[in-house]
Amino acid sequence: MWIIIVIDIHIPIHIRIGGTVKAIQMTLDEDLVKAVDRAARRLGTTRSAFTRDALREALRRLAVAGMERRHRRGYEVRPVEKREFSVWEREQEWGEG
Repeated sequence: MWIIIVIDIHIPIHIRIGGTVKAIQMTLDEDLVKAVDRAARRLGTTRSAFTRDALREALRRLAVAGMERRHRRGYEVRPVEKREFSVWEREQEWGEG
């Protein structure tokens, strides 16, 4: 799916998501658009590619944060018991020299 983002200065940004295309409108301040353009030039890429990568990275970070939250909640609901991991203590011994 492609998502077409139209920013304030009416330049479409195509983002590859799957098989179809969807047009949306996004409002970005002019300074942000200029900063994205500078970064894209510096990286030798396009505004669209830069934006796709940034959105994918933001979605990845959200997914990781969600997993970390669930992990933390799991330990809050069921804390580690004393000696729960003691069975592995000998496995951590590397021996002398």
